[in-house]
Amino acid sequence: MSLIAYIDSIRARDPAPRSRMEVMTYPGLWALGWHRVANRLFRARLFFLARVVNHFSRALTAIDIHPGATIGRNFFIDHGFVVIGETAQIGDNVTIYQCVTLGGTSPDNGVGGKRHPTLEDGSIIGSGAQVLGPITVGKRARVGANAVVTRDVPEGAVMVGIPARPTVVDGGATPPRFLPYGTACGEMFDPATQKVELLRCELETMRKRLDALLADHDAAGDRRDRA
Repeated sequence: MSLIAYIDSIRARDPAPRSRMEVMTYPGLWALGWHRVANRLFRARLFFLARVVNHFSRALTAIDIHPGATIGRNFFIDHGFVVIGETAQIGDNVTIYQCVTLGGTSPDNGVGGKRHPTLEDGSIIGSGAQVLGPITVGKRARVGANAVVTRDVPEGAVMVGIPARPTVVDGGATPPRFLPYGTACGEMFDPATQKVELLRCELETMRKRLDALLADHDAAGDRRDRA
């Protein structure tokens, strides 16, 4: 994959840059580039050199990607301050926003292994989210801002809250456009208003549930009347 194609994939998800050259200043782009170098060294079992490259990259970009992490095509970290653990696996066209952690769990027996998340193709992790443990975030799933995910996320699901749970938003169908920040509850979602947005999602969920309960109650009443 060419650098131009990768930059264009970023511009498709971020309306801010006015040119490809502007994207070249993004810390996420540089962090991924340095990670490719560190990962090759890691797979060659040159662990110390891989860590040196990782340390240099983290100092420059404020993004910490362990050299052992596996990352697919068109991975986009918007802004920075992201931590990605050693056994994390990231598919193609995945987007992560600022202050996200793909963290691990400590094995009871003290032996390593798969202890970080797997993000499948097209998933979006909103700002401040924590995805923890050897779980899988399914294809096209979206994790909302500040959510804490500790269980598998189904394909196409939209997760918010602590602990994260599905919202009323239908994530099963492919969205008609890229949905930033991992939520689709509002057309004008902004990270500065993310708490209000999450509360609005919760309110909408309760309204839907109330409507369903009222509909069930009315249907039960009609059946009694006919009987």
